[in-house]
Parts: sequence; C-alpha cells; structure tokens
Amino acid sequence: VLAGGLDLPYPPENAGLCEEIAERGAIISEMPFGWQPRAQDFPRRNRLVAGAVLGLVVVEAAQRSGSLISARLAGEMGRLVFAVPGSPLDPRAAGTNGLLKDGATLVTDAADVSRAIAPLTGMRAPDVPPFEEPPDFSATPPPGESDRARVIEALG
Repeated sequence: VLAGGLDLPYPPENAGLCEEIAERGAIISEMPFGWQPRAQDFPRRNRLVAGAVLGLVVVEAAQRSGSLISARLAGEMGRLVFAVPGSPLDPRAAGTNGLLKDGATLVTDAADVSRAIAPLTGMRAPDVPPFEEPPDFSATPPPGESDRARVIEALG
C-alpha cells in the first residue's frame, strides 16, 4: 500500500521491490498518479493497511510511531493486534510494550500469529518448525596457519 501515486514508489529505491510485488500480488494506493507522498499521507495509508489484514503485527515501535497508528486503526476495525515485547529500557520498544499493556496479543514467533489467525480463515494453522539454536562455535579450535593461508590466498 503506497502513500503516494502508484507510479511513484517511496522511497525511490523500492521501485524494484514494488515491481516484484506487483508481479506476485498487488500494489494499491488511493492517491492519483503523480502524487508525491507527504508526511500526512502515511497515517492515511495506514488506514488501508489496517483494513486489508486479519491481524497486524507490530515488531518494534517507539511511543510515537506510525506503527501505533496502524495498530489503533486495526483494533478499531476489529482486526487482531499483535506485538513483540521488548526491553522496558529500550525506548524503541515503548510502543509495543504499551500495546501489550493495552491488550494486544503477545507474539514471539510466526506460529503464534498462525494459531491466532487460523480460526478466522477456516484453515488449520500451519506447522511452523521450531527455532533452531545456532551451532556453538566456542568449542571449535582456532584456525591454524593453513586456514589463514587459504583465506589470504582466496582474498588475493
């Protein structure tokens, strides 16, 4: 959902991404062609985002964030609102933590969202593989001289 005209992806670096999305889905905007997005157009765009979803996930949001506008609108429209908790010491998490205090559903992985939305779609929640811990490299011995030589040779 664009805040400006369909012919003016914002930021311009996202033009390729917009083309890719359009090939597999849809790009929508309520603004006319040629419309340069302004700051006040983004909350308006958020209304369309909130209306187009079954549930809205806010991963990180400061106390004053456009994501919180989207979350409020989604809640007003009867959509599910999810939030990922963050450290209470991190100002970038103040908004998401506030959403959780106000009743948003706490999510920590995709399976949480899938389970909550499944009844709304009449579909069974997909099996989401559990998160795998990365390998522990602390037991790996430090590289030897032959390893260093191969790296230096590869780098030229």
